[in-house]
Amino acid sequence: MKEEKNNNMNDDRFIRDGMNGFERNVKRFVDCILALTALIIFAPLFLVCYIAVKQEDHGPAIFKQERIGRFGRPFYIYKFRSMRLDAEKSGPALYKSGCDPRLTKVGKFLREHHLDELPQLWNVFIGEMAFIGPRPERKFYIDQIMERDPRYRYLYQIRPGVTSYATLYNGYTDTIEKMLRRLRYDLFYLEHRSWWFDFKILWMTFRNIIFGKKF
Repeated sequence: MKEEKNNNMNDDRFIRDGMNGFERNVKRFVDCILALTALIIFAPLFLVCYIAVKQEDHGPAIFKQERIGRFGRPFYIYKFRSMRLDAEKSGPALYKSGCDPRLTKVGKFLREHHLDELPQLWNVFIGEMAFIGPRPERKFYIDQIMERDPRYRYLYQIRPGVTSYATLYNGYTDTIEKMLRRLRYDLFYLEHRSWWFDFKILWMTFRNIIFGKKF
């Protein structure tokens, strides 16, 4: 076991994690319990959002998209659909905040209040995501980031999150330059994360949503 730990420290795919094995296991257990509780409590809100999205253009209410998660494995992230059905007919395009013309009326409301993210509670419950961690990205953009900063591979050590330290201070990433800046925040989080740091990020995210701060 000691030899395996030393090998990991010498492996250039890894950097120091602020949490030890016990802390990571407790974090996962708490995430699972909180996600299950939230899924039950917010079930009526899920139904309202589902009906609202469905009624606007009769398209699918749930949007899924492949992202890259822990260990570099692809998974499907789930959201309430906030954009038109043909939003990416010309190829992948980054979200341009509230002025994005691809947003539907209902979708704009969901985005502004972060309700589109609710289905990610399921991703957390089944272990594909955590409440706190680097936001998962598409391979299309990861490849571009890696060309300029290969340290992105270190983020594969941990589960991606519903919210993150970078989200609070870097906001939406609508350019590669912002993605590179977000990476620096994410690496800082990885090396310094703790239960207290996670709680602080979760509280600040909740506070920002309640007071309508854009991020």
